[in-house]
Amino acid sequence: MDQAGIIRDLLVWLESHLDQPLSLDNVAAKAGYSKWHLQRMFKEVTDHAIGAYIRARRLSKAAVALRLTSRPILDIALQYRFDSQQTFTRAFKKQFNQTPAWYRRSADWNSFGLRPPIRLGDFTLPEAAFVTLPDIELIGQTQSYTCTLEQISFYRDEMRVHFWRQFLAETDRVPPVLYGLHRVRPSIEKEDEQEIFYTTAVPSDKLSQPLQSTQKVQLEAGEYVQFTYDGPRSNLQEFILLIYGTCMPTLQLTRRHGQDIERFYTHGGKKLSEPPKNIRCEYLIPIRSHTETPSV
Repeated sequence: MDQAGIIRDLLVWLESHLDQPLSLDNVAAKAGYSKWHLQRMFKEVTDHAIGAYIRARRLSKAAVALRLTSRPILDIALQYRFDSQQTFTRAFKKQFNQTPAWYRRSADWNSFGLRPPIRLGDFTLPEAAFVTLPDIELIGQTQSYTCTLEQISFYRDEMRVHFWRQFLAETDRVPPVLYGLHRVRPSIEKEDEQEIFYTTAVPSDKLSQPLQSTQKVQLEAGEYVQFTYDGPRSNLQEFILLIYGTCMPTLQLTRRHGQDIERFYTHGGKKLSEPPKNIRCEYLIPIRSHTETPSV
């Protein structure tokens, strides 16, 4: 295998072991090279030092945990192999230019400091479009569930299908456009989990018949960054993680308060017996323009 292939495999392995001991000796043993040769090869292929890269990725993972859970800062620091909260705070402030406590409390989520994982080979960043939405009134249902950060990829697809089946149970036709509104907050009951509120909704004039147990839902006006997904339904969550983990920091965007929007385009006809395996979806994230001032 060529050097790029070796490092590509190593990067995948590193990403799933960031909360494990990753000394140079451990990583070199996994790669099957001396640590000196591995460091040189990693630098040649990625243009980054392996130790600095691992630390930046660990801090980025820790930043997500700070925003999406209420776990104590010390617990997060220890999970990502920092020996004390003080050591973690110093490293975090150096990368993010603010303390972990301030990062957690901030109303906006600034992507500054987040280090995307290195991807080698053929990789194209999803194209971003910047749109301004007016206030839109929908009819929908809001439901919630909790899960850990590690469970989110599996749970979100499963719960999305479950909620849509419930929402469309009373109609025999599928509207041509469906909206999924998504909001997250740290769980009140379990500090290592997040509570996810998911609203299934449609424009009121697109229903073939009225639905029970629905309420008016306001789609907030404002600026959004929009990405388009077209592919297997089961891969949508990985696409969303790619947007947050790579696109947002690469574009240096700041997420403001508000709901993420999933806008699905359907066949617009008679309801199928099973949910489609392939979907077309626009995913919109509320962002703050550079001219806006954060509310306090």
